[in-house]
Amino acid sequence: MSITTKILKVFGKVITFFILIILGLLALGALTVAILFSWLNKTNGKIVSSGQERTYLIHVPLTYNPAKPTPLVISIHGFAEWPAHQMQISGWNELADKYGFIVVYPSGTGFPRRWQTSGDSMLDVIFISDLIDELERQYNIDPARVYANGLSNGGGMSYLLGCTLSNRISAVGSVSGAYTYPLDECRPSRPVPMIAFHGTSDSIVPYQGETARAFEVPLPNIPDWMAARAEINSCAGSPTELPAKGEVSGIKYSSCAHGADVVFYTIQGGGHAWPGGEPMPAWIVGYTTQDINATQVVWEFFSQFSIGE
Repeated sequence: MSITTKILKVFGKVITFFILIILGLLALGALTVAILFSWLNKTNGKIVSSGQERTYLIHVPLTYNPAKPTPLVISIHGFAEWPAHQMQISGWNELADKYGFIVVYPSGTGFPRRWQTSGDSMLDVIFISDLIDELERQYNIDPARVYANGLSNGGGMSYLLGCTLSNRISAVGSVSGAYTYPLDECRPSRPVPMIAFHGTSDSIVPYQGETARAFEVPLPNIPDWMAARAEINSCAGSPTELPAKGEVSGIKYSSCAHGADVVFYTIQGGGHAWPGGEPMPAWIVGYTTQDINATQVVWEFFSQFSIGE
């Protein structure tokens, strides 16, 4: 065997060795990502909906009384998010403990996790309806006080639930909502009150509307969309201004059918973030204001409404 051949064989073994190391690291990395996601995406409940296993994370306050009808808040994560993170950034559990309601964080599908809010969107709607059924079997849920809210893609899902499950959802809330379901297809059987928060510097769901990088369809101009959403509730006249606080201003559409108000808060310079919640990295979502606590304000809004009143 020539010296050249020996060198090539040794070189080949070295290359093979390094390739195996790289593949091993990649496999380990993939395994680490899978384990990390499994740990982060912790859930404590599951149901079968439309033939598919679906999961959720639920928080029941220690003060829960099985003899007392209890409100239910459904809080929906955004695109590429998960239930435990929605729980963390929103702080709904603390309010559930304080005011005595149950909060559930359902999980979307796919990887990354998402909600189908346009096109074939009914599977997720059916899942939420099935989830309400399941929780009503397990707990004494007040069917007149079931509320939905969410972040980004989850905010769009909450709006969709207001359109399609208005017989079960008392009111909806949205933070940086991505509204991809057409307004002209939103035909609720009853007007559903809505409250929303949007930042003017949101690069993921732009305040002025455009095709954003995270979505395949154009997103609406938010102020125009909120005005059109108020028309669905037959709100009369111009909106009234709410008291401003720091970077936050708001308007309220009132004189609506069945008292189903629509409230819209604007965060000047705000990003794709939950106001008053735990800030996410600014380089991803932008600025998170602490001038208003969206969770507290949403609950105060929700608590005014129940189906049948």
